[in-house]
Amino acid sequence: MSDDARTEETPKSYRPIDAKGFREFISRGWGPVDRSVSVLEGLAEAAAEHRRKLAAALPGRRIALAAGRAPVRSNDTDYQFRADSDFVWLTGCQAEGAVLVISGDGDATLYLRETAGPDEADFFANARDGELWIGPVPGLKDWSDALQIACRPLEELPAAVRGAVPFMLSVPGVEPMLDALVRTSPTDGNALRQTLAELRRIKDDWELDQLRDAVAASVLAFGDVASELPEAIRGGGERWLQGTFDRRARTAGNGVGYASIVAAGNHAPVLHWVRNDGPVNEGDVILLDAGVETRTLYTADVTRTFPATGEYTAAQRQVHDLVHKAQLASLEAVKVGAPYRAFQYEALRVLAEGLRDWGLLEASIDELLGPDGQQHRRYIVCGTGHYIGLDVHDCDASRPEAYFAGTIEAGMALAVEPGLYFHPNDETVPPELRGIGIRIEDNVVVHSDRLEILTEDLPITTDGLEQWTKSHLK
Repeated sequence: MSDDARTEETPKSYRPIDAKGFREFISRGWGPVDRSVSVLEGLAEAAAEHRRKLAAALPGRRIALAAGRAPVRSNDTDYQFRADSDFVWLTGCQAEGAVLVISGDGDATLYLRETAGPDEADFFANARDGELWIGPVPGLKDWSDALQIACRPLEELPAAVRGAVPFMLSVPGVEPMLDALVRTSPTDGNALRQTLAELRRIKDDWELDQLRDAVAASVLAFGDVASELPEAIRGGGERWLQGTFDRRARTAGNGVGYASIVAAGNHAPVLHWVRNDGPVNEGDVILLDAGVETRTLYTADVTRTFPATGEYTAAQRQVHDLVHKAQLASLEAVKVGAPYRAFQYEALRVLAEGLRDWGLLEASIDELLGPDGQQHRRYIVCGTGHYIGLDVHDCDASRPEAYFAGTIEAGMALAVEPGLYFHPNDETVPPELRGIGIRIEDNVVVHSDRLEILTEDLPITTDGLEQWTKSHLK
């Protein structure tokens, strides 16, 4: 066969967007679809109150804040989208590319991309946003009805923020229309983030319910993981346990609230062991630091360290008992009016005393806890607590005097997490302690007259965790 014959037989490819027949045919014959937005009861009201608080904190300021867009993973594939936390706190909306504008008098408008209908090319030609590719998308009226906020087409955004804008904030590089305006307008995004962070420190009742739900789902997920320990030992390893937690998180909520730490054996002392690619062996302890994120994006942050076969070794029990003692002292210090650093100091004091009693440290307690000592921090270089909420390390943009150098107030939600971490190659500790990492992390809510421990359904004693683990083993 000649080259000319082969060329003549090569089929041609036509683009549907250029074909009149296709354009006409695809534009008709579509029935109604459900575009409604399902939101939890109380969400719209909570978001409206959050906007009121922000407007009161920044009177007369016009504010713009973007939800953001999913980052590109490669070529035409993106990572899963998660809306900006401040944006969600103010709107309850998780629409990609949406922008909130709050006027100087406190009125709020949400600007969103309007859905393309079958008579528009984006309906079938836009693989990223077109409904033929991704399914039905709520329209402006659907969002407005669900969130009780005025909604306008995104194309009207420039006119809405044109002129002097004392406060404007975008998610850099992901909302070009807004970023261009930011570059030409007076802005103070850092101050806005700081204001929002400090407002978010005190959770309202609706937010606390979201955190309770996140913790409840996380407790179930911890039980799921314990049930799969035999399979992990048979060869599934840390990845099997991670996948087990992820399945519950994705089913009960939005997914995990942060990169889970599933650290078995010698990986347990590694503070941020998120590779989760090691084996699980009999005799290991499993340090599981993971949290379910609700569909409203509030996340738990829980850690327990439990024995793979249901029983601690003598050395593991020794370390766990000291961390447990530190946890109790730390929780006792979490109360209204106390310095924020108090509960962290108490945890470190108990750990330092214990390490000294074991003969691992020679300095006096006063020296260890003083500014020029701190030798005990070799075995716990991380902090022992933080805010939780929409972010796992919530409200980090707060001023020091409103966070680490501040005082504890009613309505704060905290993670309290002392631990000890003896790396397998640390020759300052005896061989039987090397490779042991123990952390206990509870989620708590501060009330005016009490401390609510959200994670109380998970035991924290060695005996309790042994019994809990055995009760889940198949």
